[in-house]
Amino acid sequence: MSSTLIPLAPGQIGTIVTSLEMRTPPPPADGPVRSVLKLARWPAPVDRDAYRALFRRVGQPWLWRGRLVMDDRALATTLDAATTEVHVASRRDGTAVGLIELDFSEAGTCELAYFGLAPEMTGHGHGNWLMAHALRLAWKSEGRPGVSRVWVHTCDLDHPGALGFYQRHGFVPFARAVEIYDDPRAVGIYPRESEARVVLL
Repeated sequence: MSSTLIPLAPGQIGTIVTSLEMRTPPPPADGPVRSVLKLARWPAPVDRDAYRALFRRVGQPWLWRGRLVMDDRALATTLDAATTEVHVASRRDGTAVGLIELDFSEAGTCELAYFGLAPEMTGHGHGNWLMAHALRLAWKSEGRPGVSRVWVHTCDLDHPGALGFYQRHGFVPFARAVEIYDDPRAVGIYPRESEARVVLL
């Protein structure tokens, strides 16, 4: 079969996005998942500057851009919506190092819109702890119609282990697409030297 190359304009970047879902809650863990971190919900109105700082800290190595290209009004509308939950993991000194953002805007569905840890926190088991909380929060139905589907998306710019991590926690891939957008380094969101494994043209 022939293949097609899609040219990108200077300053653009392309990525393969994989969407994954689960239709039933995962079975209980064999034992407690522990962490020295604490998880707390940031209620509305969410501090936009604090959120952007955490989003940048977690996402810069993977060139996350979604919330950083929104103006104050759009970001506030999203984060403060009754269908959005923002939960933040912090160290004992109060430093925010992990993010869970849940979107319940579609009836019966929860999207794990953003999930991640600051780079220095990965590789120590905190990701399993954070995901255990994310799934508990996603599947709970307190004050909402029952959730029958939880889904998430990742891309080949994310942590190399992200796709396998989601699958180990019970997510099943169901769709794949190519996304093309302005490279966040080209538009000044991140320094040009960020993420050297991806060439900035």
